[in-house]
Amino acid sequence: MYGKMKDHLQAELKAIDEAGIYKRERIITTPQGANVHVNTGEDVVIMCANNYLGLSSHPDVIQASKDALDSHGYGMSSVRFICGTQDIHKELEAKIAKFYGTEDTILYAAAFDANGGVFEPLFTAEDAIISDALNHASIIDGIRLCKAQRYRYKHSDMADLEEKLKEAQAQRFRIIVTDGVFSMDGDLAKMDEICALADKYDALVMTDECHSAGFIGKTGRGVPEHFGVQDKVDIVTGTLGKALGGAMGGYTTGPKEIIDMLRQKSRPYLFSNSLAPSIVGASNKVFDILSSTTELRDTLEENTKYFKEKIVAAGFDIKPGDSPIVPIMLYDAALSQKFADRLLEEGIYAIGFFYPVVPKGEARIRTQISAAHSKEDLDRAAAAFIKVGKELDVIL
Repeated sequence: MYGKMKDHLQAELKAIDEAGIYKRERIITTPQGANVHVNTGEDVVIMCANNYLGLSSHPDVIQASKDALDSHGYGMSSVRFICGTQDIHKELEAKIAKFYGTEDTILYAAAFDANGGVFEPLFTAEDAIISDALNHASIIDGIRLCKAQRYRYKHSDMADLEEKLKEAQAQRFRIIVTDGVFSMDGDLAKMDEICALADKYDALVMTDECHSAGFIGKTGRGVPEHFGVQDKVDIVTGTLGKALGGAMGGYTTGPKEIIDMLRQKSRPYLFSNSLAPSIVGASNKVFDILSSTTELRDTLEENTKYFKEKIVAAGFDIKPGDSPIVPIMLYDAALSQKFADRLLEEGIYAIGFFYPVVPKGEARIRTQISAAHSKEDLDRAAAAFIKVGKELDVIL
């Protein structure tokens, strides 16, 4: 039977390759950081990692992971409610809740699971979920698993959101769901305006802070802090796999009753393994660091401004935004791949993004700045972008 399917898949893969949009994985042979070594022999500057705070290979985080491995073992071989909960899991949940000023937190094996498992336990066909058009795939998939009425508003369009809220008044409960930072464009959700509309139309607010936790807002509490509406947001989801150490794991934090219900009914929590002790130990250290100083997020803010100014001055078209995600627009999918390959030859590791990850005709190199980058790293990256950009007629 597979023979026919094999032929079909081979033809489809060949077409993807011939179109210049086949995704090939590059192999890194060193720890994640601002500078890495790849198996083709180059030492390169990483410009596309979610390692915003440079904590992926931070010595204190690594040591905390080792300590937890020694004290609490390698794995739990269980889901949380059977025999998979250790004291360090509860410690981490409490630290996350304290960090956000919420009542409780639930951990997941991945942030995809946190978003995938939040809706179905809380909302039924009597309710309404109102979602930004550019929300992350995990939110979209989570909504699909839920029987609630679905509304989608145009990206960051508050007038359209208000219309959807009016339409949803017939439902029992309403929740507005948005990314905090939209990962492909780097723009921030208009959280103050969203919360104002939620108050007006009696809706809950949920935000996915995966691309903002630890560095957006004056103390890194995310987009709600940036807009001064932390007390207006009901549910926050996030990841331990980006700025907060970069391994894996996700969380949902919010009111006690919501978290309690997720522990009872959230399928990814009930049917996925408990987060590994070494990750939990490292994550506890991460939140200790974030709660004690803003040095890393301050450095990240300075680095982002520095790099953006150089890229814009060179004539590149970038997406506006207040995050360390700097999308350098190329528009053509094949060009984005060619551009990324040339950058690697110049010692810069960055990736081209194209449809279906971004809309057709909006291909780009998505750069992501890190607190671990030195000014020399950023100068080297900007120089490479300028050189390749001129070679490929992207800039003059």
